[in-house]
Amino acid sequence: MNLHEYQSKQLFSRYGIPVPSGFVASTPQEAVDAARRLGGAVWVVKAQVHAGGRGKAGGVKVVKSMDDVAAAATGMLGQRLKTKQTAAEGLPINQVYVETGSKIDRELYLSLLLNRDTGRVAFVASAAGGMDIEEVAAKTPGKIIRVEIHPATGIQGSHCRTLAFGLGLKGKQVAQFEQIARGLFRLYMDCDASLVEVNPLIVNGDGDVIALDGKIGIEDNSLFRQQALVEMRDTSQEDEMERIAGEADLNYVSLDGDIACMVNGAGLAMATMDVIQLYGGSPANFLDVGGGATRERVTTAFKLILNNPKVKAILVNIFGGIVRCDMIAEGVIGAARDLGLHLPVVVRIEGTNAPQGRKLLAQSGLDLIVATDLTDAARKAVAAVARK
Repeated sequence: MNLHEYQSKQLFSRYGIPVPSGFVASTPQEAVDAARRLGGAVWVVKAQVHAGGRGKAGGVKVVKSMDDVAAAATGMLGQRLKTKQTAAEGLPINQVYVETGSKIDRELYLSLLLNRDTGRVAFVASAAGGMDIEEVAAKTPGKIIRVEIHPATGIQGSHCRTLAFGLGLKGKQVAQFEQIARGLFRLYMDCDASLVEVNPLIVNGDGDVIALDGKIGIEDNSLFRQQALVEMRDTSQEDEMERIAGEADLNYVSLDGDIACMVNGAGLAMATMDVIQLYGGSPANFLDVGGGATRERVTTAFKLILNNPKVKAILVNIFGGIVRCDMIAEGVIGAARDLGLHLPVVVRIEGTNAPQGRKLLAQSGLDLIVATDLTDAARKAVAAVARK
């Protein structure tokens, strides 16, 4: 679960991390009122969407009058922002964040994430911060500093100094950075975060270190104990089908192809998508119904699939270990009848009660295409799309 910038900065403030003053607004008038409350002569109006690269996409405007504040908010609110990190349709802008303008002397990059290879939280930093950090990582990886935190010791002063000196900070900035790093680490651990990112972390005109932007991602598996953060969730920023799938305990990710997949097991789902592409097709989704799939879950999966107008065929690939293939067959048949399926459906089932499952499919009276193995299933699905 991701948080908006303004929500991330609210958390930053609670953990002693300095940020520019700002207010969130849902209308142009609220944006103007926010600028008046802030005072000063320069403000920044920022579109609140769950994506980076907003500046290059026109989602961040520096303005110097109330009329310009209103114009910037009017131009953003109600629109959709498309960046390199969004789908083609972009994300809706329902709110903007108005904050005091900052004089920037230097832009730095700082983030925390889990290094899954070592099982440790890692600080990642670079003196080459700002909008092009991805390019820095790709072209000049030597400019990236990494410091890992052992869970038995937690963050230490030596970690902070290594990062601060690597970023070229001096004098009072080293102490300021240590306060920020320790606050970010506590936030990361307390909130069960999967990512905390500050890009840019700036040195302002007074030589102070400040978090100018903020991005926080919360580990979904921890949400049961992070109810205060769950209340910050903005479902308008999430893929609607992925949200519905999550509520039904299905693992679903939308893709751009036209062959929908319904599979049990993440590894088998990945293999299924690979084989579809091997034979010239394009998967429309990743969909793992899990090892304990039921008829109801299969029906929900088909409803998700049918909500995608790009889908031209469906490939069901089930290996029955825990789950019984005859039960899956009943689910497929029931869903096909209940939903009035009009698309070609290729079914490959193998494992527990597979012969009984295949018999049910054959006797269903429905136009289901039974496959003998994954290769056969992929070929038949690709062929079905070609005939449409």
